Amino acid sequence: MSRDSGLTVLIADDNGLFARALEALLDVEESIRIVGRAGDGEEAARLAAELAPDVVLMDLSMPRVDGFDATRRIRAEAPETAVVVLTGSADNADVERATAAGATGYVTKDRILGELVNAIHAAAAAA
Repeated sequence: MSRDSGLTVLIADDNGLFARALEALLDVEESIRIVGRAGDGEEAARLAAELAPDVVLMDLSMPRVDGFDATRRIRAEAPETAVVVLTGSADNADVERATAAGATGYVTKDRILGELVNAIHAAAAAA
C-alpha cells in the first residue's frame, strides 16, 4: 500500500473492545490509516499477507496462534511489514522473545498514548 496516504496499520488483538478503542485513538492521526483488525494470530498473519500493511500492531496473548508465532510468520512472509508488539506485559523475557521473532518495536498497553504513534513511525522507517 502506498505511504502517500499515510502509514497503513493492521491491529491484531483478541480483545475486540480494546482493538476498536485503539482504532478510534489512531483514527485521529492523519499519518496513520487502519486497514483491518484481527482477533487472533492466525487471522493476523492471513490479513497481513492479504492487506500488506506497513505496520502490524500485535498483541502477544491471543488464541489459535499467539503473537510471537504470528510475528514470526508475518516477518518471514512479508519482511517489508513491520510488527510493533502491543501488550500488557513488560517482562524482559517477552521483549526478547518478541524481538527474536522479528518485532521491530514493543509498547506496553499502559503507555499507549505517549509512545504508540512514535513507535509506528519508527518501525515503518526501520522495515
